[in-house]
Amino acid sequence: MRFPLSLTLDMASYIIQKKVARKKRYPLVLMLEPLHACNLTCTGCGRIREYEESIRDKLSVEQCLASVDEAGAPIVSICGGEPLIYPGIGELVQGILKRRKHIYLCTNGVFLIRKLHLFRPTSRMYFNVHIDGLEETHDRAVEREGVFREAIEGIKAAKKAGFLVCTNTTVYKDTDMGELDLLYGYLTKLGVDGFMLSPAYGYDAVQRTNPNGAAEIFLTRDQIKVKFQEADKILGKYKMATSPIYLEFLQGKRDLTCTAWGNPTRNVKGWKGPCYLITDEHHDSFEDLMNKTEWESYGQGKDERCEHCMVHCGFEPSAALGVNSKFGDSLKMLKWQLT
Repeated sequence: MRFPLSLTLDMASYIIQKKVARKKRYPLVLMLEPLHACNLTCTGCGRIREYEESIRDKLSVEQCLASVDEAGAPIVSICGGEPLIYPGIGELVQGILKRRKHIYLCTNGVFLIRKLHLFRPTSRMYFNVHIDGLEETHDRAVEREGVFREAIEGIKAAKKAGFLVCTNTTVYKDTDMGELDLLYGYLTKLGVDGFMLSPAYGYDAVQRTNPNGAAEIFLTRDQIKVKFQEADKILGKYKMATSPIYLEFLQGKRDLTCTAWGNPTRNVKGWKGPCYLITDEHHDSFEDLMNKTEWESYGQGKDERCEHCMVHCGFEPSAALGVNSKFGDSLKMLKWQLT
């Protein structure tokens, strides 16, 4: 199976319960950012720029766990910043697992070997290591030499210790999709359990601080479609954690409506609204985020900031929830999960 059975069953049960209760909007994945501090300054990262003034701030473990309870999502993506430099990361992970949630701990991998002793292997947690290409490409993207090698050594150590590991790759304008073929082939040999990928999004924060550089690296919607059409046969060879419905959307074969409320973000300033990518307000509570955000005001053709966004945190929930569904989608998703 593509994912652990417990994850598949828990997610299916959760969605069914919400549909029976006729809930219009509900989260699938909580994007939990206990801090925004990071050991790297990646070119395409908006967080270290948007939250420069609060870069030293942290949520307490208690605040993080309260947010997990408040949202109620079956999956928690611990991101940031770099979560492995968060002082309470071991305690936080333990607390989330006690709540029978599933975790994707997103990391650049540099501290993975040093922090591995804080965790125990479980089918409920993945280390999600960000890898943007082979060594030269990745190190250029993170603006530091040697990071690719450190991340690879971290992946090897985690797999040897029995952990589930996936990788997440951002596709930029200059990304060579053929290089991804080589990267995924190499990572498959290391035993990596799945591959996520998403086109880069032109964060306002990045564009404000580096307008010329931002224009050089970020993709328009039409450019995204061309990139992913090129990669169709390549991606079919590997254990993608990116759903086939979302991939069809990236290739321009179908439309998907953004359901950003499916991946709400909690960070040091509150509940980030409207989404992981755009900040118009930080709400004091999850309920305020869900009920006071004018969701209908966002999306392609409604807000210019959404015009070229096709990022997974906005559209993967749409695929999972059957938004803009077509005949045969359920069978396609089932086959994908079982193969």
